[in-house]
Amino acid sequence: MDNSGGAGRKRGSIAVAVLVTAAIASGCATPAEESGGQGGSGVGVGKEGGEGQGRKIDGAAGALLSPAEKARRERAAAQQAQAARAAAARRWGLVQVPLTAPAPPKVKPRITARQGFEVDGQVEEGLPPVFTTVPVKDRVVFLTIDDGAEKDPELLRMMDELKIPYSSFLSDYLVKEDYGYFKKMQDKGVALHNHTLNHRYLPGLSYSQQKHEICGQQSNIEKHYGKRPPLFRPPYGNYNKDTLVAAKSCGVKAVPLWAAEAFPDRMEWREWDKDLHPGDIVLTHFRGPDDWKGSMPDMIRRVMKTITAKGYAVAKLEDYV
Repeated sequence: MDNSGGAGRKRGSIAVAVLVTAAIASGCATPAEESGGQGGSGVGVGKEGGEGQGRKIDGAAGALLSPAEKARRERAAAQQAQAARAAAARRWGLVQVPLTAPAPPKVKPRITARQGFEVDGQVEEGLPPVFTTVPVKDRVVFLTIDDGAEKDPELLRMMDELKIPYSSFLSDYLVKEDYGYFKKMQDKGVALHNHTLNHRYLPGLSYSQQKHEICGQQSNIEKHYGKRPPLFRPPYGNYNKDTLVAAKSCGVKAVPLWAAEAFPDRMEWREWDKDLHPGDIVLTHFRGPDDWKGSMPDMIRRVMKTITAKGYAVAKLEDYV
């Protein structure tokens, strides 16, 4: 009689028993074992068991935590993140540690055109609103960087270590020298938006020329970075109705200008009081020592000194618009 089937069943039963025992042992693992303390390696085995299994254990353990323990761990994580940010601020020569922005709103505020910045048919034709400030009550501002001339790797490292959010508005005639630099930026969570193909004075162009500048860059950003941006900023902040009609035709939802502009050695202000206000958009540019008095990190040090000293945090524009 052939007993190979019986032996196979016995081996299968033994294997199942081993797996069940291992699963029970995993479910009973201590927090020290799960987090890499003395009771375990800290990195779960995966496939033949890699890191994936370790993550599953953490998730199961996390689900069993009491609300008080979850809150304690969240506070500890926040303190650790703030300590890391303080260390980064010292490394980069910031006068103060940047303030942490509050959680973004669950519902984004309604954006309307700033008074005096409308064009004929603005509301009736549903044209993208032009604005300089996001309507919020929290003491947050938004940092935006235009064009793409300077491609300083130190900027990427600085902003990543300091955890300062910002948005980029790109002109292709400058960006095309190194699309990869801005891909690295995107990979770090920075949103890439439209600043036209060639940075021309749009009101001096025909409608078809404006559409080429704006919609051409929409397609170009989608080609290189995978997404058509919802935000557009006209060069020099100049536009007319044709600008907004063209922008709407290729998917632009809003047109953020700015309330203040940052340089390495100064700030310039749109408002009469020369101050920041909740929701203000701050503009700066991708520039270096050849164009202004300092580097990109110098500019960040200057603008963050102003923002932090005035009691504001930098928030991510796309969380609000």
